[in-house]
This record gives sequence, C-alpha cells and structure tokens, in this order.
Amino acid sequence: MPDVCLVVPCYNEAARLRIADFLAHIDGDPRSCLCFVNDGSTDDTASALDQLSKSRPGRIFVVTLTRNSGKAEAVRHGVNHVAAMNRFALVGYWDADLATPLSELAPMLDALARAPECQLVLGSRWRRLGSDIHRSAIRHALGRVFATAASLALDLPVYDSQCGAKVCRAASIGVLFGEPFTTRWLFDVELLARLRNHGSVQQSAIELPLTKWRDVGGSRLRWMQMAAAPLGLLRIRLRYPPR
Repeated sequence: MPDVCLVVPCYNEAARLRIADFLAHIDGDPRSCLCFVNDGSTDDTASALDQLSKSRPGRIFVVTLTRNSGKAEAVRHGVNHVAAMNRFALVGYWDADLATPLSELAPMLDALARAPECQLVLGSRWRRLGSDIHRSAIRHALGRVFATAASLALDLPVYDSQCGAKVCRAASIGVLFGEPFTTRWLFDVELLARLRNHGSVQQSAIELPLTKWRDVGGSRLRWMQMAAAPLGLLRIRLRYPPR
C-alpha cells in the first residue's frame, strides 16, 4: 500500500487531543504519517503538538498558522504542505477529536486500492445493523436535513458530506485544494463540487460507511453556523453550477 499522511486541524484542542491514540496509530502503521495544523490556538495546543512532533521525527509534522482561519483553510494549508513534500501518494484529513477512530483509515485505503479511478473516499456515518455509530438524535436529524440540502445544491446523491474523515490521491490535490474555499465550514461540499466539475464524480468519489463513529463533546458546531448553512450552499452552487 502507498504511504499516506493525514492532516489534523487543531484549534484549542489541548484538552481533547488523544495523544496516545495518535502515537499508537503511527507506531502500528509504518505507511502512515500525521500533519497537525495549529490554527491559531490560544491554549496549550502548540506545546502539545511540539512534543508530538519531537517524539516521532519524520513521521509527525506540525504546521502553525498565526491567526485562526477556520477549519477549511487549516485543512487546505495542511494538505498543500504535505503535497509539497512529494512523498505521499495519498493525503487525507481527520478530525482531532477522533470521533472517527483511526482504525477506519485502513478500509478507506482498501477502497482506493480496489478502485483506481476513484480520487476521493468519504467516511459516511450511516447507522445500520452491525455498525457502532453513536450520534445524538438532534445532530442526526440536522445532519439528514443538511444532507438533503447538500444533495440538491450539488445535484448529487450525497448521504454524508460532513464527516471529518476523508482521503484523496495526491494527484487530485491541485483540483481539490488549490484555491481557497468559499466558506469556512462547508468546504467538504465544495470538494465534491470541484471534483464533479472536473469530471465524473460518480466514478471519482466513494462514500464508505464507517464501522465506528462516536459523538465527542466539545464540538465547535454552532447554531449560527447551521443557520448560515443554506446561504453557504447557495454560494457554492453559484460558484460551481452543475454541468
């Protein structure tokens, strides 16, 4: 399997950062590296990330943004930083709270290996028999409403665009992450719009149902962000109209 680097955006994550889990992942998978992006944190995140990078030199990297720029730009900076190394065939991003366990990475890599035409794999929080998906009822309901709106905006049947676990091929980074995103929080939707307008998204993207996912307290999702979502989707649709 090719080498993969996961970008992990961090804003004031010192209290939630599960250092032992990240280190266990690195030590257990010689294919994997991590790139943490400190997005202008004001707590002890910088110190925690510095210790992490020093503990596994060459395997854990840190990108520091002096001001908070939002998850979209933090991820974009991190992905482009990793791409500039010309070392990894696959690059992804993962939420710092590990709501999606790092064990879910392997099935995503397998999906890419089975489908050479696929450029992007999206983790999907599909609660079903045999899965271990724990999501609050209200967040699940809001998620279904948003997924319907996102599907209409993209003119694509997307079940879950917003799960913070995705992996893409390095060859697609220019298309997916080359330009700044239209919104700070809905960039996952914009990734699909960019991929769709670049070719056939039905063949180049796969939604992969996760086996495990757990709601983690302290999420930075705010009601104002949800209220602004329709306008954000409209802006994305106007910028990337379906072809």
